[in-house]
Amino acid sequence: MERLDGLVRSVTTPEFAGVTFHEVISKTALNHVPASSAMPFGWTVNPYRGCSHACAYCFARGTHEYLDLDAGHDFDTQVVVKVNVAEVLRHELARGSWRHESVMLGTNTDPYQRAEGRYRLMPEIIDALTSSGTPFSILTKGTLLRRDLPQLADAAAHVPVSLAMSIAVFDEALQRTVEPGTPSTAARLQTVRAAADAGFDVSVFLMPILPHLTDSIPLLDEALHRIKAAGAARVIFGALHLRPGTKDWFLQWLQREHPELVSSYRGLYPGAAAYAPKGYRAWLGQRVRPLLRAHGLDERLEDDQPRATAPGRVVTTSRGRKDAAATDRLF
Repeated sequence: MERLDGLVRSVTTPEFAGVTFHEVISKTALNHVPASSAMPFGWTVNPYRGCSHACAYCFARGTHEYLDLDAGHDFDTQVVVKVNVAEVLRHELARGSWRHESVMLGTNTDPYQRAEGRYRLMPEIIDALTSSGTPFSILTKGTLLRRDLPQLADAAAHVPVSLAMSIAVFDEALQRTVEPGTPSTAARLQTVRAAADAGFDVSVFLMPILPHLTDSIPLLDEALHRIKAAGAARVIFGALHLRPGTKDWFLQWLQREHPELVSSYRGLYPGAAAYAPKGYRAWLGQRVRPLLRAHGLDERLEDDQPRATAPGRVVTTSRGRKDAAATDRLF
């Protein structure tokens, strides 16, 4: 951990078997997304690095290599916790130069991963953003979001607050293997319902759609039926990305679980290619859009997401931001 600045201590506890938390004192909380970036937001806050969700496809895996940790097992089990992130955030938001632009949480690793149950960083982050008059959006796979729904509902009376749930896999057996540390699909759908009942216009990220595994019409139709029944307002969808640091780990998973698909995936993502071919993405859009209309869901393709730059304003799609990176060089 020599490259981990501000390390206070490393902690293991029986209730988080196999996971080590590295508590650090952070110098900054707000990450600025460069204007040249294609990301549809300008600022992010990432209270954690690494993630016990252990999603084989997670785009952020490569960032652990900056800490001399590996992008595979270490990413899942060595979680960096910015214990003072809310205090630093309050200081940054109080600056006269702060223009009250929208802030996104959930772009690096999940702010409601299991570690949040121990460290409870989000309530203070939410309070800091709200009391400063800063609009914000949250993207998560974590059902722990339900803990903070009353606070979030109060915050929404003062600033624009947008919530989105990421649910990529609706087959239980596949979900347990490809994202073994996440709450179940059913539990996440129940969280969507709870957020909708609390008055939020909730988006669901149907991402990533996995070629040959989750892209059939029956599977997509069933997923959208369940999303609509949970009370979601819109769906943002997109095909799998395989960035450096993620591709090798995902292909190892594929070799173990679905070896018959390895050659197909190498054809779709040859060499250093991170994105599915344009033809596949177009085909996927032609497949998903009619289903979205049939289920009465507002449709968003991840490539359609505009960037919000106006101070103090959140554009319509800010309720479901693309799962992407900021200054931490993610996505």
